[in-house]
Parts: sequence; structure tokens; C-alpha cells
Amino acid sequence: MKIVSFKYCLIAGLLFFTACSPDDIPDIDETISPPSSNVPEDNDDGDCSPVKQIVVTINKTPFTATLENNETVREFLDLLPLTVDMTELNGNEKYCYLPQSLPVDSRQIDVIQTGDLMLYGSNCIVLFYQTFSSSYSYTRLGRIDHTTGLKDILGQGNVTVNFHIVNQ
Repeated sequence: MKIVSFKYCLIAGLLFFTACSPDDIPDIDETISPPSSNVPEDNDDGDCSPVKQIVVTINKTPFTATLENNETVREFLDLLPLTVDMTELNGNEKYCYLPQSLPVDSRQIDVIQTGDLMLYGSNCIVLFYQTFSSSYSYTRLGRIDHTTGLKDILGQGNVTVNFHIVNQ
């Protein structure tokens, strides 16, 4: 019985060592290919970084806003400079309808923050001037950087708001 067990172990060991010959091991060069890149090789065309800030001027008072990096923002930037009349709603926000629809990636926002700039639906820009809980869904555009005085400037009633790219 010991001889039969020894023979099986010997055969299994031989099969194990012959199963992987050096010819079966691929070269690293064959298995790893360089990642494809969407970045052009010639990148000397100046500053191509996306716009990260805009100026939001409310009744002649400027505020800077930092933008999200999404398709909605990229298409919103194509509309700038843009001056709109924003309407008061609920004592915590101003809104206006854009002349065209933008891409939507709406998500439920549990807490709206003072200074949030959002898209409701596909063409309604909303600027919030109070923090509160919400069950509504919005596409995030950005946020006013320094909100001190924002509520006082937005105040009661409708306001004229200009959105433009920094240094434009």
C-alpha cells in the first residue's frame, strides 16, 4: 500500500512541475499594455483647465462661487455671461428659468446650505440664502464661497443677478 501511495505522490509531483514550463509564462511586455489616454500628446495649447469659479453679482454686489465639475456646469458656462431676474420663493431661495434646458444629474439633497447654487429640473436655476432640510432633488452647480451678507442682499422680493466667468 505504501508503494502505491508513493507512486501516486510521485506522479502528482511530476505533473505539478511539468504543468508550468517556462514557455507557458508570458513575457511582461506581452501582458501589460500602456493605458489609453484621452489627453492629447501635444498639450501646449495654453490653459485648458476647466473654469472653477464664476462671479455672481446680485444687485451690483459681487460674490464668487466655486463650481462643481460636471456636464451641467460645462453647459451652464456656455450660457455665460447671463443676467436674469430671480424670483423670491419660500423666504429661503431665488429662482429663474433658463432659456434652454441643461443636462440633469439630480440627487436628493438632505440639507440645503446657504449659498448653494442648484439646478431644479432641467432649466430652473436656484440660489439658496438659508440653510434648511429638504426632500427635493437638484443637480449641484456650485456654491457661493463667502455667504456673509448674502441673505441681506437677496432680501425680500425679486433681484437681478448676473453670472459671469472670473476675469470676463
